[in-house]
Amino acid sequence: AESDSKSLLKKHLTKEVFDQLKTRKTSFGSTLLDVIQSGLENHDSGVGIYAPDAEAYTVFAEIFDPIIDDYHGGFKKTDKHPPKDFGDVDYFGNLDPTGEKLVSTRVRCGRSLNGYPFNPCLTEAQYKEMEEKVSSTLSGLSGELKGTFYPLTGMSKEVQQKLIDDHFLFKEGDRFLQTANACRFWPTGRGIFHNDDKTFLVWCNEEDHLRII
Repeated sequence: AESDSKSLLKKHLTKEVFDQLKTRKTSFGSTLLDVIQSGLENHDSGVGIYAPDAEAYTVFAEIFDPIIDDYHGGFKKTDKHPPKDFGDVDYFGNLDPTGEKLVSTRVRCGRSLNGYPFNPCLTEAQYKEMEEKVSSTLSGLSGELKGTFYPLTGMSKEVQQKLIDDHFLFKEGDRFLQTANACRFWPTGRGIFHNDDKTFLVWCNEEDHLRII
């Protein structure tokens, strides 16, 4: 029976688009199935696709472009992001001068390591290699950024509880990520870094290669 899915994948993956894309591969070996697998298995997905590597956005543009446009309510292939405007970066005002409203705040960004596919197509060896690169780089930081990298593999109960208490520990992804193969080899290659003052945090291979908080 036809699914009652309302996903953007179902809306935009026509037979014509499918036939265009079904034999294409990126240089990392990613296929159309890698892109759409989560949406095929989870009919309640809102979007239904994941990019298995950076090239997928162009190799499978016929499905990514209309979905991105639809999701954002208008962002065509020819559109550009507006210029950055962070205001006066030398001055950040006090958002809660009386201390009555804000308990904490954070800024988070995701970054990817060049030369690697995204999590859905990472091999176990690549996970380990990336963790080593990230761990050795972050462990070399000094000054206010000096801290410790905690690999999830082999993590003791004491360290685990400490990171939970600090609200730093992340868990394995949900069923949408799992069916996109973004959680393979868990917890291999995953880890958490934070500085000694606990004001700077990096997640390694949670969903993005890096989440910097």
